[in-house]
Amino acid sequence: MKSKKREPAQFDVDALRAALDGERIARGLTWKDVSAESGVSASTLTRLSQGKRPDVDSLTALTHWMGVSADRFMGVPQKGFGGASPLAQISSILRDDPNLNKDAATALDQLIKSTYARLRSNR
Repeated sequence: MKSKKREPAQFDVDALRAALDGERIARGLTWKDVSAESGVSASTLTRLSQGKRPDVDSLTALTHWMGVSADRFMGVPQKGFGGASPLAQISSILRDDPNLNKDAATALDQLIKSTYARLRSNR
């Protein structure tokens, strides 16, 4: 029996950068603050914004700072909510956000869902 050859996982620098930016915004920080809190140099953060991959120590520090597994950025689909769709995951996360009241979470949820429906590709 022949085994199927797997495609190697590709690191998604853009996803890491977007997650970092989201966490930075959620915490009300500047990029300088991110550097100080995470222990990752500002020059490394600048290189990330240019699409460069971080070294292992920087990746570890940044994912630890965000509280997210590095697996999220390895190009392998994640199902963190038992197979729930990304929209279901986002809805749940928004409702759990202590920075949002119920009305704000609902408004963001509706905005994201309508934007998703407008922009999603029909493969």
